[in-house]
Amino acid sequence: MNVFITSGTYDFLKIKKDKHPNEKILLMQNPDTAVLLHETTGKTIFSSPRKYEVVDGKGTLQDHGYVVMNNIPVSEEGRPVFEHRFKNRAGFIENEPGFVALRILRPINSETYVILTIWEKQADFLNWKNSSSFKMAHNSDSKAPVTNSSQKMFSGEAYITQYTLVKDSEE
Repeated sequence: MNVFITSGTYDFLKIKKDKHPNEKILLMQNPDTAVLLHETTGKTIFSSPRKYEVVDGKGTLQDHGYVVMNNIPVSEEGRPVFEHRFKNRAGFIENEPGFVALRILRPINSETYVILTIWEKQADFLNWKNSSSFKMAHNSDSKAPVTNSSQKMFSGEAYITQYTLVKDSEE
């Protein structure tokens, strides 16, 4: 399974999405930008998207809710360890109230992995961030001292982007 992501204006991306009603495409926005996400086993409809391979996934993508993308630059040599950690994670997030879906996305043409989660609403994500499950899931990484191996794993600072999914209108 692959995921393709492109950015643009809301109006342009809405037209693009509406032209392909049989594809799994999510339209999302925040105050700064709009984004289309296309999950498919085939080719994408986008002309020059960011390309990802799904390393792991839980739940089903839906067209409403709150999206959080944790963007993590990982060095070439750090990829195997990074992916191993995610594939062998405890899975606390899946049991959180409001959790909808998770995708671990391996970049095809960059170093930045995307950990994508979808929540029913922003409050559900914030509750997860403040939960003991979140602390347990992130304990080994957040408390670990910076070592040469962790410096080699990450090639830059991680950052988070957040969006609201735009539900298809029933016309």
